[in-house]
Amino acid sequence: MPELAAASSSPKLASPGPLGLAGFGLTTCVLSAINAGLLPHEAVAAVVPLAFAFGGIAQIIAGAMEFRVGNTFGMVAFTSYGLFWWWFALLNWTIGAGWLKAPPPSAGGVVLLMWGIFTLLMWFVSFYKPKAVWSIFLLLWITFFLLAAGDFGMGTTKFGGYLGLVTGADALLVAFIEVLNATANRTVIPIGDPILKS
Repeated sequence: MPELAAASSSPKLASPGPLGLAGFGLTTCVLSAINAGLLPHEAVAAVVPLAFAFGGIAQIIAGAMEFRVGNTFGMVAFTSYGLFWWWFALLNWTIGAGWLKAPPPSAGGVVLLMWGIFTLLMWFVSFYKPKAVWSIFLLLWITFFLLAAGDFGMGTTKFGGYLGLVTGADALLVAFIEVLNATANRTVIPIGDPILKS
């Protein structure tokens, strides 16, 4: 009978969180290096395929997998930010190909402002998530607001770029810790308890 019980038990599912965080973090770091002025603007040509692939598809896959395991927060976050990267890539691709005219900076500012508001709302929800996840959303909504303000002519784009680098690095670090803990089958490095308990 023990053999029957083992055969009927479901296999352990891998956590999709680290994949989504890695896709988000790596792509964010590369684009933020451009926004911070560490790379020339022409380097955006390297970000577009990265945004389609790792920033976009990897996060969308992670979001679908979070749906499978019943994690509404992870599903909404990864799918949304994956599609954000597709928006960014499509915008730059179509403008670069001459299919669309470049929008005025204020239009980009409105889009970034709306993403900042969405991220701020997700940050409020993240008070129920581990502190490491909470910190990513905290840094991200501030980054979006700084980038939006830069598009509105307030001169904050470079600050947003540097904070974006910190945000992306934070996401990559949390992804690494989650992979490490899962591979070791124990908590090697804790990611912190939620600020609010469910």
